[in-house]
Amino acid sequence: MRIVCAIAGIVLILGILLDAFETVVLPRRVQRSFFRLTSWFYRRTWIPYRKLAARIPSRARRENFLGYFGPLSLIFLLILWAAALVFGFALLQYGAGEHFRLGSEPLTFGVLLYHSGETFFTLGYGDIIPSSGVARALAVIEAGMGFAFLGVVIGYLPTIYSSFSRREIEISLLDARAGSPPSAAELLSRFGNCPQQAVLDQIFKDWERWAAEVLESHLSYPVLSFFRSQHNNQSWLGALTTILDATALVIAGVDGLRFEQSKITFAMARHAVVDLAQVVNARYAPTAPDRLPAQELNRLRESLAGRGVKLHEGAAFEEKLSQLRSLYEPYAVAIAANLSITLPPWIHPEKQKDNWQAGPWDRAIQARSLAGRVQSMDDHF
Repeated sequence: MRIVCAIAGIVLILGILLDAFETVVLPRRVQRSFFRLTSWFYRRTWIPYRKLAARIPSRARRENFLGYFGPLSLIFLLILWAAALVFGFALLQYGAGEHFRLGSEPLTFGVLLYHSGETFFTLGYGDIIPSSGVARALAVIEAGMGFAFLGVVIGYLPTIYSSFSRREIEISLLDARAGSPPSAAELLSRFGNCPQQAVLDQIFKDWERWAAEVLESHLSYPVLSFFRSQHNNQSWLGALTTILDATALVIAGVDGLRFEQSKITFAMARHAVVDLAQVVNARYAPTAPDRLPAQELNRLRESLAGRGVKLHEGAAFEEKLSQLRSLYEPYAVAIAANLSITLPPWIHPEKQKDNWQAGPWDRAIQARSLAGRVQSMDDHF
């Protein structure tokens, strides 16, 4: 029995160390068929959390509730690793170690579990003393591992939040460029008719780099996929989809616009959305609704033409656009369904205020200004 406990403890400790190494240290996506604790943890926690969020009728409250999952999951994953290591060392101490307890009270597995916990967190009360060479060696190793675990926590969390911050800066900048929520129609309406195409190309170049950074950070730290953006009408997936939509339109054909930079940005953004669909374990949905039916495409064409951006006419344009959309839309739709994110439309049904145009005091200020004007008119008469 003790040998079995010792073997189980070794397997558990090595499994947790491998899982922590792959999650925190290894800068690439892990692909293997057998059990992985972190993947199991997120599958068993995110799905019920998402279903619970779906019961919240208010979109703003639902987004706020979903926003807690990313940070909370980090904390509970670290707790799970620590608890598993403490339990694994308790099994090892029970199976291979010999101890002496002050007061000559009996040593049970529960007592050794307590001893493992105080050793891991370096409390060192001294009420339980390892009395064999193996037990002493295990105590030293566990105490050292406790220090290392603390170092991982100290280094891991700032790295996560630094990557999150870099991601959100560009999403915030997109507000004044493509609206809130962003849309391809708004982006091209504002920048597709600039006298110098270099302005639009520079935006696409910036988002090419952003897509590469998101791909790198979310592959290295998949938990970032669960971190919601600062505003309820923004998301990393929505921003990525908007850039893909806009570059697809330019590649398909816009009068007066070259598509060289658009093709490069589209390629990088498409690479990101395909790889990240695998990271979040998204599933292809053949019955997903069309994001751009014929009537919406006509409305998009008319809206852009009214602001000086003319899409090419004819079947060649529509066929090219449909082909480009098929390269990324199924992945974006699948990620959105998995993460409970609403994808932005190609064109808004009605005029939307940008986030920078809205504020909590706006109505009061407008009402006061209107009252002042009315009073001034009354005084005049």
